[in-house]
Amino acid sequence: MTVPLYKRVLLKVSGEALMGDKPYGQDGEVISRICQDIKAVVQMGVEVCVVVGGGNIYRGISAAARGMERSSADYMGMLATVLNALAIQNTLDVMGVDTRVLSAIHMMEVCEPYVRRRAIRHLERGRVVICAAGTGNPFFTTDTAAALRASELGCDAMLKGTQVDGVYTADPNKYSDAERYEHLTYNEVLRQDLKVMDTAAFALARENNIPVLVFSIHEPGEFAKVICGRGRCTIVSDEE
Repeated sequence: MTVPLYKRVLLKVSGEALMGDKPYGQDGEVISRICQDIKAVVQMGVEVCVVVGGGNIYRGISAAARGMERSSADYMGMLATVLNALAIQNTLDVMGVDTRVLSAIHMMEVCEPYVRRRAIRHLERGRVVICAAGTGNPFFTTDTAAALRASELGCDAMLKGTQVDGVYTADPNKYSDAERYEHLTYNEVLRQDLKVMDTAAFALARENNIPVLVFSIHEPGEFAKVICGRGRCTIVSDEE
């Protein structure tokens, strides 16, 4: 039996990952497959926290670029993440996985408010904690929210599920000669301005010494493989 390398992890899932091949919205089959991967990791005894984006429904920064006031646009984006969090929760519930959605914006009839101690208690009881509404503040991305929650909840690693299987020198979908990094330091990512997460997110991860593992969210079973050190990914940490 493969032993997981981490006891408690945070999985960052972008809103775009939930679209599948659709131009907008949620793809139920994709959400179901991602939830199957989460369930497999939970069954390994790993405590899992999920932070989900909302770009498949509404992207605040794009709306701001079109002339909407940035704070209002970001709050609308936060509400989109709640929709995605509830979809993931429902799918996991059907699979028999105990879950809680904790929102940085209070909406008691829909989900619990995010409280750090409450989130930790849920994790200790084996529940998947799904964090919604980002940090609850405009001007902060869900990547930053993920790094913040990973730091607050004492996660051993932060896993970022992306469209590709790691960090590349260039977009591998556009450049056939792009090379994948096996390992990077936080400073190398910041110095080379590699577009994996925003600067604030990497700064938080670096300050709290949380390794960031970038892998493909679209490869079935890859989440569990990466957790066990067998998956294809790029590791970003302080180690050279």
